[in-house]
Amino acid sequence: MTDAHETASTRNAKFIKATPEALFRAFTDPAALAAWLAPGDMTGEVHRFDYRVGGGYQMSLYYPSSENTFRGKTSEREDRYTARFVELTPPRRIVEAITFDSVDPAFSGEMIMVVTLEAGDGGTTVSIFFKDIPSGIRPEDNEAGTRATLEKLARYVE
Repeated sequence: MTDAHETASTRNAKFIKATPEALFRAFTDPAALAAWLAPGDMTGEVHRFDYRVGGGYQMSLYYPSSENTFRGKTSEREDRYTARFVELTPPRRIVEAITFDSVDPAFSGEMIMVVTLEAGDGGTTVSIFFKDIPSGIRPEDNEAGTRATLEKLARYVE
């Protein structure tokens, strides 16, 4: 029998006043990812980056030192993960397979993130779909984090 949470998924979208090309670059440039990908007050650091299908990157998201609650997946204040590029279709679609660096089995497995960029009048709709979210991540937390990340992305490219 399969646990229903094992196959949890979320979907978020935001219209951003930027071209699909600019947004695609923001998703595939390590300096850009470090600047905008960490949600809210978190910060990001890209440790390695290989832009090609089959390549990918390793990144850490750090919780602010002002937080009193330790909720990192890798350490008290860090979520480290490896993303593998499954598909790169400039400037329309990116598919990543994401694995968290954690000893906690609740964060194990491969989560899939699908980013689609659809040009519109005066900007682009950025849609992010996550599937196979690990059981240790509440879907509502994933949605909230993705919304915050999309806000940072908008500020970064606009």
